Amino acid sequence: MAVSRARRTTTRSTRPRLAGRTTKKRWSKKVTETSDAMTLDKGVFKKSPHAIALSLKRSAERSRRRKSTPFRSAMSMLTFYVNRGGKNLSAAQKKKLSQAKDELRELYGKA
Repeated sequence: MAVSRARRTTTRSTRPRLAGRTTKKRWSKKVTETSDAMTLDKGVFKKSPHAIALSLKRSAERSRRRKSTPFRSAMSMLTFYVNRGGKNLSAAQKKKLSQAKDELRELYGKA
């Protein structure tokens, strides 16, 4: 009785290798700067929590391109920035952005 042996073959991946890639695509930066939801002030997320909330509120209320209420648009943009920043945000920045969310809720009477 002959025993058949399965032949082991290695298959090559058809995907290009990403190792050694020097440039990073920053799509989230582009979305933050050129969002279709609303136009943000330059450097808005580098300000104080209260100034961030005021700027987002002003931008959301002025925008004609938003699809939801001004509060939801402003909060969505802030949450997007926090989520996309991920591990690159320092603890101080995360705290400041969290305080900005609280300020935004207070400005809209949602606290």
